[in-house]
Amino acid sequence: MSQPSTAPTVQRADAKHRYEILVDGKRAGLTAYRDRGEQRVFYHTEIDDAFAGQGLASLLVQEALTDVRESGKRIVPVCPYVAKFLKRHEEFADSTDPVTPDVLRWLDTQLG
Repeated sequence: MSQPSTAPTVQRADAKHRYEILVDGKRAGLTAYRDRGEQRVFYHTEIDDAFAGQGLASLLVQEALTDVRESGKRIVPVCPYVAKFLKRHEEFADSTDPVTPDVLRWLDTQLG
C-alpha cells in the first residue's frame, strides 16, 4: 500500500458512538465507545486490513483519549488495545477509571 498523500485525520462521530480515522477521505478504522454518565467506555478498536502497519491505531486512540480528557470525561478501557495503549501512555492516568464488573454489566446491556 502506498503512503497516504495527506495526513490521517481523526473525527468523533457521536451518532455512531465512535471516533474514526480517515486516510485520504476514506475511513481506515474506528474506536467505539458508549457514554456512561461522565465516563466514556471504549470497547472496540479496529483498523481495516488495507491500512494495517501504518501506526493508525495508535494515532486514533491518542486523539480519541485526548478529546475525552479535554471534554472532562473519564476514560474506561474495556477494549484491550485501549488498555494496552494506556499502559504505555501514563499522561492519561489521571483521566482513567478502572474496568469494573458494574461497567461490564452495563456495557452488555448497552450493546444488547
